[in-house]
Amino acid sequence: MARREIKVDQIDDYAREQIVKLVKAATLEASKRLKEETPVDTGRLRESWQTVVQDFDGRVFNNTEYAAPVIAGTDLPPSWQGQNRTTPFLDIVAKDIQTWVSSEAAKIGRQS
Repeated sequence: MARREIKVDQIDDYAREQIVKLVKAATLEASKRLKEETPVDTGRLRESWQTVVQDFDGRVFNNTEYAAPVIAGTDLPPSWQGQNRTTPFLDIVAKDIQTWVSSEAAKIGRQS
């Protein structure tokens, strides 16, 4: 792909545009991966993921009352008697997204 010429006075606009695109793409990718990794019993936990993207801020969250123990292995309910009954996957997805973002950022760098 041919390199794009950017005038000095356009660098800030170009950088902002690329970062906003990357934040949106990373947030949507994280949302997709979290949903894929969420175990399904009734499907409520998987369907409760919420995604919010605004320029430099992207968030994926789940307010289901049992989300923390299932997703991160924290705040275990008393009925679990201190034993995690699921495989927490939040850290795994977070590391995968870090790698994905680095790869996507490198692609942007090669395109400009």
